[in-house]
Amino acid sequence: MRTIDGVSALKALEGQELGHSDWVEIDQARIQAFADATGDHQWIHLDTERAKTEMPGGKTIAHGYLTLSLLPMLSQQIYQVNGVKSRLNYGLDRVRFTTPVPAGSRVRLHLTLKSVEETAPGRWLARSEARVELEGSARPACVADTLGLLLV
Repeated sequence: MRTIDGVSALKALEGQELGHSDWVEIDQARIQAFADATGDHQWIHLDTERAKTEMPGGKTIAHGYLTLSLLPMLSQQIYQVNGVKSRLNYGLDRVRFTTPVPAGSRVRLHLTLKSVEETAPGRWLARSEARVELEGSARPACVADTLGLLLV
């Protein structure tokens, strides 16, 4: 994990890659738990027998929003900023699910800092490009412009 010494040091990293997370496996149990939590029980995510004959690659695929929901956990593996009381998810400007994530595959987050701006005294908005890489694929599983609010 990269440790950054304050928001001013973070701002100095605008336009730079912050790093990548560890790989995380997206197994069928995680997909099932996400389906149960969200109520999205579409067969392409859960029916392993049907997927063998009807899905490319013969496997179920993770929900796009499951992939997206991993961003906070994975970004916390990449960096921390000293002197910040809270780091909050403020939202997204753009999200694209560019490649399906088959059950049993691994993903990791690659993060590039786009900008850091003070929006009010002690409130900083960090914009990043989050690219969820799919192991063995030339295309990312997900690309999102994320917004993080840093309170100092």
